[in-house]
Amino acid sequence: MIAALFIVCTLLLVLGVPVAFALGGGTLVAILASGNLSLLALPKTMFSGIDIFALEAVPFFILTAELMTGGALSEVLLRFASQFVGRFRGGMGHTNILTLTFFSGISGSALADAAGPGAIMIRMMKDDGYKPEYAAALTAATSILGPIIPPSISMIIYALAYPDVNLVGLLIAGVLPGIAIAVAMAIINHVISVRRNYRGSRRRYGWHDYVRNTWRALPALALPVLILGGIASGAFTPTEASVIAVFYALFAGLVIYRTLEWAMLPGILARSALMTASVLIIVAMSAAFAWVLTISRVPQELTAMIVGMHLSPLAFLFAVNVFLLAFGIFIEPLPGIVVLVPILAPIAHALGISDLQFGIIVIVNLTMGMLTPPVGGLLFVTSVVARVPLAKMIGELWPFLYAQIGVLALLSLFPAISTALPAAFGYR
Repeated sequence: MIAALFIVCTLLLVLGVPVAFALGGGTLVAILASGNLSLLALPKTMFSGIDIFALEAVPFFILTAELMTGGALSEVLLRFASQFVGRFRGGMGHTNILTLTFFSGISGSALADAAGPGAIMIRMMKDDGYKPEYAAALTAATSILGPIIPPSISMIIYALAYPDVNLVGLLIAGVLPGIAIAVAMAIINHVISVRRNYRGSRRRYGWHDYVRNTWRALPALALPVLILGGIASGAFTPTEASVIAVFYALFAGLVIYRTLEWAMLPGILARSALMTASVLIIVAMSAAFAWVLTISRVPQELTAMIVGMHLSPLAFLFAVNVFLLAFGIFIEPLPGIVVLVPILAPIAHALGISDLQFGIIVIVNLTMGMLTPPVGGLLFVTSVVARVPLAKMIGELWPFLYAQIGVLALLSLFPAISTALPAAFGYR
């Protein structure tokens, strides 16, 4: 049964079948091959996989990002970021990084970051003399911050796949690693800008410009603080925070910025519904796939085998990093989390590795998979948005990937990067 599961799933992925249906097809064939399982198990496990209260936060966070994008948030954050870093060498690239970092605290989605503010930044970088493929590569590399800096859809799914981890602690744990990746992207951008003579903006801002741009950006910047602060303080749960975020985004777009119109709402709701459906069908199919693994005792046997090898925690993390980087080439983050986390997280816990540290390492690894073909969604979205050939864009992407692997190494060697901030709020 397990052989049929993996062979069929792999074959469908090679043929270009969407990941969700490849997982579902493999699960269906495995159930048929078992000879003693009812076909009703497939829809039953699919529905039970998404019939979870915490998943209600997903559509609301997606809707929040769409509302804030429709409310011209990207332009507001761009002007705010540009006044601080635009004058430095490679200033427009630094502005791109800082803008996407801020937006990551709202969207929770890498694809939303790349298709929204990322598209604007690519156009501005091209107009400023940057190579189009470099602008696209920088945007794609920085967009992985979406699932790492809270709020994060990936972290919600992770907490569902491994209930022993504290979701609030995991959300807080993503802040410092996200900042570390942003700093790494800025260092690479600076080095390349020096080599290629990408100069900063010649515009100089007066104190009144700083006041005006900062004042205008404050409502947008307040949303991540509202979400994370409210969750960390216990004022509301992550699901309640997602609903509050929707009403705040609607108020900001209609009343504060006045760039969101009622006529835009049907389109925003339709896009949010489509993205939510795509996320939930992936989670549902992944849950069925993981169920087959569980009843076949694959997680239990693999856990016993690895624990019996008496690996050190660092050696285990090294092996997991290599495995997940390779695994992420072929599968998207959400199904990767649902399938692998129930297997790997208990092993890490048994070895004494912090649940929060391991969660961040898994999410960063699998999110980086969105930058690698053949499944890398960020590559294709950014290539289309920037209108550059995929091969040229990949050629510009390697320095950023190397920097992200360096950050992964730091996350593995120094647990405090992931655990210090949650510990300050009482989460371990």
